[in-house]
Amino acid sequence: MNKKYPKEMNGYFLAFIFLMIFIPPSLHAQNTIPVSGKVIDDTGYEIPFAAIGIVSKNIGTTSTEDGTFYFQISKAELKDTLSISSLGFSTYRLPISEIVKNEKMVIVLEEKTTSLNEVVVNSTSFYVRKALKKLKENTLNKNHELNLLYRRWSVEDNTCRFLIEQNIKAIDRGPSSYLNKFSIENTRTSADYRFVKNEQKLHALKYMEYNNPLRKGINVKSYKWDTIGDSTYDDEDVIIVQGVIDGQETITLYIGLNSSKIFRLEMEKKPQVGKSLTATYIYKNNKADKLYLSYHQREWKGASKLTENIRRAMISASKTAPVYIPIAYRHEVYVLDLIENKSLFQTGESASNLDMSNYASNYDEEFWKSLSMPPETKFYRKNIEELEGIYGVSLEDQFKYANPIY
Repeated sequence: MNKKYPKEMNGYFLAFIFLMIFIPPSLHAQNTIPVSGKVIDDTGYEIPFAAIGIVSKNIGTTSTEDGTFYFQISKAELKDTLSISSLGFSTYRLPISEIVKNEKMVIVLEEKTTSLNEVVVNSTSFYVRKALKKLKENTLNKNHELNLLYRRWSVEDNTCRFLIEQNIKAIDRGPSSYLNKFSIENTRTSADYRFVKNEQKLHALKYMEYNNPLRKGINVKSYKWDTIGDSTYDDEDVIIVQGVIDGQETITLYIGLNSSKIFRLEMEKKPQVGKSLTATYIYKNNKADKLYLSYHQREWKGASKLTENIRRAMISASKTAPVYIPIAYRHEVYVLDLIENKSLFQTGESASNLDMSNYASNYDEEFWKSLSMPPETKFYRKNIEELEGIYGVSLEDQFKYANPIY
């Protein structure tokens, strides 16, 4: 049944919509509170990829390779408790209010020892098979939305020459299934200093998905399995196992001894001479104790044949023109937010599968300022310094001049 409202109410409603659309992001940001710090061990070394957040509300982030972290909360979370979990260390908890007061908070995790040598009696492949059998049970396998920050650096002749960043919303069903769809919310690029300009046939997000052995399915019999170490995670003993196909592929899994959860996966592939792929997938628990993707990093290395135009230009500049030059893609993906309530999903029409550089950029400086960006790391700075060093142009200037203003 349709309801009729007075004209005044319609006017109020339109005014509300107008304000919600046109209020600058900087004003919305005033309602958020930054939470930041650094996670180290008792010897002062940084702890990378620690799960940090308010588990009961699916709020949080993953520490960078330098142990630093940053995310935003609302005032409603000031009375909650922050949880920090990392492989090999006891879980640490402290009030959110305590860390908000200290802008340079350093959190020291205590190393936790295991007694797995006395417990592990089954073959290594037994634990792998059990973990794969329970993969769907142990992971978030219903539709959920991931808010992603995807960075890809294009490297040519061992120098980073192009950066593309995208904020992506993706509907996932966990590592036992595949991504349903994804939409690109915002894109920005650096200046493009590439001369080969190699392109991927699909969006890089799809390669993140396709290269994950958990999604493709692991043929346990194809690998030679060994136990290479032990650790802990969230007070559970963890067995570290490695599967090897000689000269082709290595997979390392961090498996909870009691739960059979796979908390971390590392892989290295050498499909052809001169080509290689390394990747890491980090998973953490949601409020229902189900794992979902938290962080991903990978690097693909190969070579590309020089075009005739480039070859002639190099010769004209009195430079040696090789037939092939080394190229690489460096990828880094942060999951900024997890949404499980379908009514709150914001993923739009599914994007086409194009190379990341073939999507129109719509540079909105305020959007990127308001996004909960992870802290800069040594890895990030290394890439940016290479990019800025080509012609001495800062990344911020490259963003401003290489992208149409939104």
